[in-house]
Amino acid sequence: MKKKILIISGGISKERKISLDTGIQVANELKKNNFKVKICEPDSDLIKIVSKFKPKIIFNALHGQFGEDGYIQTILENIGIPYTHSGVIASAQAMDKEISKKIFIKNKILTPKYFKYSFDKSNLELKKIIKKKFGFPVVIKPINEGSSVNVFICNQSNLKKNINLLKFYKHILIEQFIPGREIQAAIIGKNKLGAIELIPKRKFYDYQAKYNSKAKTKHIIPVDLLKEKYNQLMNISLKAHNLLKCRGVTRSDFKFFKNKFYLLEINTQPGMTKLSLVPEISAYRGINFINLIKLILKDASINK
Repeated sequence: MKKKILIISGGISKERKISLDTGIQVANELKKNNFKVKICEPDSDLIKIVSKFKPKIIFNALHGQFGEDGYIQTILENIGIPYTHSGVIASAQAMDKEISKKIFIKNKILTPKYFKYSFDKSNLELKKIIKKKFGFPVVIKPINEGSSVNVFICNQSNLKKNINLLKFYKHILIEQFIPGREIQAAIIGKNKLGAIELIPKRKFYDYQAKYNSKAKTKHIIPVDLLKEKYNQLMNISLKAHNLLKCRGVTRSDFKFFKNKFYLLEINTQPGMTKLSLVPEISAYRGINFINLIKLILKDASINK
């Protein structure tokens, strides 16, 4: 009998399109390898679909809010069927950039300096605070978004304009800008999968650089690092993964500057599209796409 896998994709976050792409590509690969697959949205029919289809495992292909912030994970816990990737608390902590940064700092993982901003200061006052804390340029970002959605690098002249674009959020983070090399590292289960360096044509590895093939981001693997530094990178990634009690696959985003790794954030639901980094890292390690998916499914079964 074919093993039944239910894939949840789509959703209502700003990353809906990426989630749909992930869901379709994972489904196609599973179907080619003798799995019985059904894709559904995380809507009011979910419980009914699970009850009727009776999947062995649920593959969570959602990205962004409601998909990787603990919300859908709470529903899946109540359903009681093993599901992929991180659980409720790990997902919530990783998605909340302020909480995760506090955990990193407490555990001596280097991360850019930051402060939370509530749109309660004039532009002049805010500039003074930034200059006092760490200076320009700065990165402004929502606290609970993924895929670099609404992330901007700001100098003094464009700060006000970009801040105004984020006013529909209650709070945002204002973070020290770290120049240097963009390196991403992946963990699966309790194992170090590998790393990749990115050289974007754009200002940084933003949403377009991640998902638009026309952005022409250069991918470098293996990463040109001394063995000692590479091991340090992977050790920090595994440490962050374990501190947040993550499961399945995570991808940690770093800046490497002046021989130091700065952890920007950890992603508990990395994409599985043609331009996604985890499948590329995995392939370099000799693990093809279907075997990567099988490892993720196995991890979900073990951790239930």
